[in-house]
Amino acid sequence: MNHIYPIFDKMLSRHDKEQLLGQRGLMIWFTGLSGSGKSTVAIALERELHKRGLLCRILDGDNIRCGINNNLGFSPADRVENIRRIAEVGKLFVDTGIITIAAFISPNNELRKMAAGIIGKDDFVEVYVDTPIEVCEQRDVKGLYAKARRGEIKDFTGVSAPFEAPENPDIKIDTSSAPLDVSVGAVLDYILPKIEVTK
Repeated sequence: MNHIYPIFDKMLSRHDKEQLLGQRGLMIWFTGLSGSGKSTVAIALERELHKRGLLCRILDGDNIRCGINNNLGFSPADRVENIRRIAEVGKLFVDTGIITIAAFISPNNELRKMAAGIIGKDDFVEVYVDTPIEVCEQRDVKGLYAKARRGEIKDFTGVSAPFEAPENPDIKIDTSSAPLDVSVGAVLDYILPKIEVTK
C-alpha cells in the first residue's frame, strides 16, 4: 500500500457538488424479499424526485449483477462482497450530491449495518418493504420462488435461506396493503427535508 497516494484533499468537496446541484446527497436503501416491491417503489420514487428537479440514481440488484458484480455468485462470502461493492459505489454517488436509491434484498442486519457504515449513518435511510412472503410468492414475476421450492435454486432468501427483518428501519411499507403512491409518499415525506441544501 506504500505506492498509493490518494488525492481526496485536492478534489472539490462534497459541499461544492451539493451547492452546484442544489440538493444534498442521500442513500435510500430498500430491503425486503424478492417480489416485495422494492424495485417498483424505487422506480416510482426516482420519477417523483426527477419531477421535482432532483438528480438521483437507482442501483438495482439485477442491474448491478449484470455489470460491476457479474463475477459474484450467491455464496455467503459473495453476498457480503456484493453489498460491500454496492455500498462503496453508493458512497461515491452520495458524496457527489446525488440522491441514490438502492434496491437489494440484503437479507440480514450485519450486511445492512456494513453498508450504512461505509456510506455513513447520517446519509443512510433504511426502507423495509415488509410485504408478506405469501404475496411475494404469488407475484413471483421471475419464477424464482417456484424454482426454489423445487430445489432448483439453492440458498434462496425466504425459502432455503433466512431473511432477517431490520431492527429499526427508518421507514416500513407493505406493498400488499398500501397503493404505490402511498408507499412513495411515505418515503418522500421522510427524505425531502434531508435533501434540502443549507446555504
